[in-house]
Amino acid sequence: MPHSVTTGRRSGSHKSAKTRPSKVESRYTVGLAPSLANQVQRYAETVDTSMSKAIAALVRLGLESQENRKREFFKRLKANLANDDPNQQDRLVDEFRTLILGR
Repeated sequence: MPHSVTTGRRSGSHKSAKTRPSKVESRYTVGLAPSLANQVQRYAETVDTSMSKAIAALVRLGLESQENRKREFFKRLKANLANDDPNQQDRLVDEFRTLILGR
């Protein structure tokens, strides 16, 4: 007996793409040193969230901090471009290095 072929949508739990959330999350596995893992765990407990969400928040904060340092660097660089004093330039280079590298 031949199988019948149906056309059209299937019924059931299949949802169309329009009703699905468009948010796509990537999943990663990270290894943390025990001391760092303890710090993250304390942070997660402080803000009452999971370790995964705490790590995501800390990464986001770190990236925002890096962008803020870059903006500050270029703001100061622009303000001091006209300065021709060699001693001032050396001081600014050291200050900018600290600002960008965090050292």
